Amino acid sequence: MVLNPEIRPLAFPLQIDSGLAQMQQEPNSGAHVDQMLRQLLLTDPGERVCRPEFGCGIRRMVFAPLNESAASLAQVSILSAIENFMSTVIDTDKVDVVFNNETIDIAIVYRMKTTGEQRYLNMEVPV
Repeated sequence: MVLNPEIRPLAFPLQIDSGLAQMQQEPNSGAHVDQMLRQLLLTDPGERVCRPEFGCGIRRMVFAPLNESAASLAQVSILSAIENFMSTVIDTDKVDVVFNNETIDIAIVYRMKTTGEQRYLNMEVPV
């Protein structure tokens, strides 16, 4: 699927397209949504100056005990952040959070509202 030409999603991480002398864009809508989800998960609330409420705060779990309660809290935080900031773009089917010794493993199953395509995002966040 090609994105709406009026929407110009930037690639993440930011890059310069030297041929066009402008910021590189992400032409694939699925990859763009994956990038948006990663940014939401890895941003702590208060980290963005103009949007202090944006983010999930998953990295704040670094000092939490690595048990089922903390995993449930992380899962609720992720679902809440997705609902607040991405509910117009995706429907979340499932979020799994597992705390391992040195990582937080996050698995998200979601459906894109524009195409109905079901997608999967798996992330490892070091603690």
